[in-house]
Amino acid sequence: MKQFKVLLVLLMITSISYAQKQLTLEQAVLQQATVFRPKTLNGFSWRPGTSEYTYIVNDSLIAVNTKDLKQKNIITLTAVNSILKNSGIAPIKQLFPIWLSSSRILLKRRNTIAILDVVNHKVEAKFVIPDDAKGAELSPDAKRVSYLKGSNLFMMELNGNEIAVTNDSVDGFVNGQSVHRNEFGISKGTFWSPSGRYLAYYHMNESMVTQYPLVDITKRVGEAVFIRYPMAGMKSHEVTVRIYDTQTGNTTEMQTGEPREQYLTNLAWTPDEKSILIAILNREQNHLKMNTYRVIDGAYETTLFEEVNEKYVEPLMPVQFMKSGEQFLWLSRRDGWNHIYLYGIDGKLIKQVTNGNWEITEVHAVDESNGLVYFTATKDSPLDRHLYSVNIKDGKLQKLTQGEGTHRPAISPDYKYFVDFYSSINVPNRVGLFTISGKSIHQLIDAPNPYNGYAVPMPQLMTIQKADGTELYGRLIKPTLFDSTKRYPVVVYVYGGPHSQLVTNSWMGGARLWECYMANLGYIMFTLDNRGTSNRGAEFEQVIHRQLGAAELEDQLLGLKFLKTLPFVDSTRIGVHGWSFGGFMTITMMLRASEQFKVGVAGGPVTDWKFYEVMYGERYMDTPQQNPDGYSKADLKNYVKNLKGKLLIIHDDMDKTVVPQHSLTLIHEFVKNSVQVDFFMYPQHDHNVYGKDRVHLINKIINYFNDNL
Repeated sequence: MKQFKVLLVLLMITSISYAQKQLTLEQAVLQQATVFRPKTLNGFSWRPGTSEYTYIVNDSLIAVNTKDLKQKNIITLTAVNSILKNSGIAPIKQLFPIWLSSSRILLKRRNTIAILDVVNHKVEAKFVIPDDAKGAELSPDAKRVSYLKGSNLFMMELNGNEIAVTNDSVDGFVNGQSVHRNEFGISKGTFWSPSGRYLAYYHMNESMVTQYPLVDITKRVGEAVFIRYPMAGMKSHEVTVRIYDTQTGNTTEMQTGEPREQYLTNLAWTPDEKSILIAILNREQNHLKMNTYRVIDGAYETTLFEEVNEKYVEPLMPVQFMKSGEQFLWLSRRDGWNHIYLYGIDGKLIKQVTNGNWEITEVHAVDESNGLVYFTATKDSPLDRHLYSVNIKDGKLQKLTQGEGTHRPAISPDYKYFVDFYSSINVPNRVGLFTISGKSIHQLIDAPNPYNGYAVPMPQLMTIQKADGTELYGRLIKPTLFDSTKRYPVVVYVYGGPHSQLVTNSWMGGARLWECYMANLGYIMFTLDNRGTSNRGAEFEQVIHRQLGAAELEDQLLGLKFLKTLPFVDSTRIGVHGWSFGGFMTITMMLRASEQFKVGVAGGPVTDWKFYEVMYGERYMDTPQQNPDGYSKADLKNYVKNLKGKLLIIHDDMDKTVVPQHSLTLIHEFVKNSVQVDFFMYPQHDHNVYGKDRVHLINKIINYFNDNL
């Protein structure tokens, strides 16, 4: 009977007007960011030292003069490959240059990094690094390239000479790699000084960290693959910062001191390269010190300032120095909202530059000559992003973009113009050239709906108000053939954790295309950003501290209450799906509100926070020793007897983020309590399923809801 109903729905969908085509599952899963990407200026960039911006069209690099809007062809892909061939470099397939100056672009191809002079049509420099090298980074003076091989850091000079910056052979010693599991804004492990003379890098000793076993099934006999995984409350790794001097060949370690289990984050060079700033965060993550260290000998110099919070401090961006080196800008949530602070190099707070109950999401440029900082923020609405300028001296704020929605500005190097990439729930992409004061000069692109001709339902945004007046934002997707007289099953797509915002006033409202595909199978798709998610201020986020799952569940149930007021919702057929933190929330909702949900599909779920890593886990939950009650309440094994509906748990066998132990221990508890649950494992994937296998994943999720909801 269920198969008959699904077939009936599919037959109804195919009866949509002849002008509309149906997406295939492959299109919905794999082509949102390619075939169905709204028209834009591909490869957009400002050309340094000129009044031009550039972009790629038909394999040509085009420059546009902002003064008269005249275009010129700088170079073609064919010409680039001809120049590369003459220098013994294999051709590239696509032209995505990075400007180094008004005449030079950086090109990367596998193990080759080339600097191309587009005016004189010649390769100015090239670096051919080893095939097994990773993380290649060009020095600011373009004379060297740093890269990683195994656990060691190397660099190559223009003459092809390779230098081993480190030569550690001890198991557990790692150099030049990202540390602290990519928390605190850390995404890499090497940091060139402004001139390119020095290379700062992380040295990590994780030999004392427990090794977690994963199994490589591609071998004739499965082999254990061990990863260093510091679980909450257990021994963590120890990190130092070292600086290599390319002129002397000497390496100096910064004397960051005790305790060794601390977090070294947000590295920044002073413009004169005499000192390096490191944000030192204690393991408890509630006390930050912005320290400076002397480059010449690594000696501690001074603590410029400190930040303390009873819950947690989370630095995400390094300081930004003014050219003089006498002042710098710092982003902080110390007043509860993410704002800009101006400091002197002596550590004296000069002033808080911005303030208010809204968040700065990105600082784009600092025009020192006019004393202006340009940034995007949530001042109008948490759903929107607008460009603003603020006068550092008097704090005067000016809004520079118009139109509700999401603005992604690119400001010219001379601070006279910006190009605005704008979208909203109804606008796919609108690109315009503006003066820096916000006056429109020319509309460059007004992208049509890329789904024209296809039966793709458009999401709707909505606001749900809590009893205390707090507003929560949601997104609803109905089938293209929506019939208000019918009652539909609902699938709640959830994440709900920190560093996320699924619902935005941007094209498609932030929805994935497969959600629209699934809606057309006869579902209402619903998403709500609960407390604990981002860009709503510290209080909104930190309510989850020491009690993950509690406030989030309360808010998701409020969303469910709203859904049940809709006449077209079948309240007896509600399902939930999410991945990672969303997997944790999916199972939380299935077990702690079991009477509300009929079906759940949880991917890569955290099921017991004591199995999660130190940096993220202890920020939000403290240690299991400090917060046993919070860990117990969030431990999903304690609720397995509550399951009433159908639950599918999906995990990847090589998951290095949420290790398989989470799902396996929970399933073991289900078995011990004679509770039936479904499980599927994806071999050779790490914390999600990508590529063509993702079609299999989404198909499995949809089929599970089709069969049970």
